Amino acid sequence: MFLDIPVDVGPQYEGQRVRRENMFVEFGGPKLKHKFELVRIRANPEEVDDGKVIIVGEDINELKRGGTYPLAIILEVYGGKLDLNAEGVIERRIHEFCNYIQGFMHLNQRYDIWLRVADKSYSKGLTSFKYVGTVLYRLFKSAFPIIEKLQITFITNEEIVGKLFEQALKVYEARDARIFGLRDEDVDLFYSCRLCQSFAPTHVCIITPERSANCGAITWIDAMVAAKIDPKGPIAPIQKGKLLDPIRGEWEGANEAVKKFSGGSIQRVTLYSAFDYPHTSCGCFECVTFYVPEVDGLGIVQRGYAGVTPVGLKFGDIADSAGGGKQIPGFYGLGVLYMRSKKFLQADDGWNRIVWMSSELKERLLDAIPQELRDKIATEKEAKTIEDLKKFLIERKHPLAIKITEKPAVEKVVEKPVTVTPKEEEKVEEVISIPEIPISMGGISFILKNVKIRAEKIVIKRIEERK
Repeated sequence: MFLDIPVDVGPQYEGQRVRRENMFVEFGGPKLKHKFELVRIRANPEEVDDGKVIIVGEDINELKRGGTYPLAIILEVYGGKLDLNAEGVIERRIHEFCNYIQGFMHLNQRYDIWLRVADKSYSKGLTSFKYVGTVLYRLFKSAFPIIEKLQITFITNEEIVGKLFEQALKVYEARDARIFGLRDEDVDLFYSCRLCQSFAPTHVCIITPERSANCGAITWIDAMVAAKIDPKGPIAPIQKGKLLDPIRGEWEGANEAVKKFSGGSIQRVTLYSAFDYPHTSCGCFECVTFYVPEVDGLGIVQRGYAGVTPVGLKFGDIADSAGGGKQIPGFYGLGVLYMRSKKFLQADDGWNRIVWMSSELKERLLDAIPQELRDKIATEKEAKTIEDLKKFLIERKHPLAIKITEKPAVEKVVEKPVTVTPKEEEKVEEVISIPEIPISMGGISFILKNVKIRAEKIVIKRIEERK
């Protein structure tokens, strides 16, 4: 199927990472504003030239090694039985299928894409988007027989990508608007998504009308369409089952799904709390919360924010804490659309718990923030440190300000330190306990649970590359 492609192609490469020092070039990512991927379903078959791959701007082999470039990936699709609501579903699979290509890393979705071409793959001949387009064409036609015609365009011209970027944002907004007004109580089915398990084997997204996928690319409507057109795919319906907690958003069916699809690593999940059995994350989330214990509040930062938050962490640091399919209270990946939901962190007092946001994100969500709180949530312009944040919250009379001004009495307890010296003949054995180690090989994920490593001595050496 791929004998004419210069590198290997297959699911075994999902989850691959191409580090900066090992890349030939990269596209998109946090350094560039203008990058996106978009699927448009055409009503007229004459509008789509089946199998055609178009490159607008410089191709991979015409770019400077080590550079970062804008990129637009546009798929035009025709199918007589295709539902227009399938655009988002097809679009999200670009991530999966790009990662089938050896040495071609694809991260995130929509306007957050980040791609890298590995030096080794470039040396093997992966020098053109023609190869990438050919792989995508064949994989999409194989996975979705309902697609009759498919045309793929790659654009690296900065001016053109910039103009089309604004149009793409409007398409995403129109898609998201379809879900407004539908409540979790109104439906019998939720959906589980396992698209990101190649990167985080224990992560399962639970998609509901009022809580879209963390990546922001799959709403409940998208998931419903995906399950219909690809019933054996990574998105599947789940019965809601018994409602266990209406405030935290805990359903029996959701618990059963995360337990099953995480291999038992995750037993419970609540959909409306960042603290009590929080929803897991992969790393593709649009935004992430971080807990600020000094004020008992939450901050939110979006992907692409390059600054430092008041807790001294950048987006990448916070993302590392929240990602990987773990449940870390207070560190919680989420999509922008969920922040417009009435169920947004309702178990944690919703917007009243938010104390800091990046200014770009706050401006984008200003209409979703309750009017009485809009001037009470700080940004990097008002608060760069914890002390700045405390002062701001008190001055603006934020709902959490009372917790800052209250000074509970703390009884000091002073204990004499106890020194224990082991006997000479006693060996001190180091035991490292690791709850889980995910290992991927050959397209199969293995999860080693409750791992204990015993060693008398640990030696760390830098491995010098052979010349």
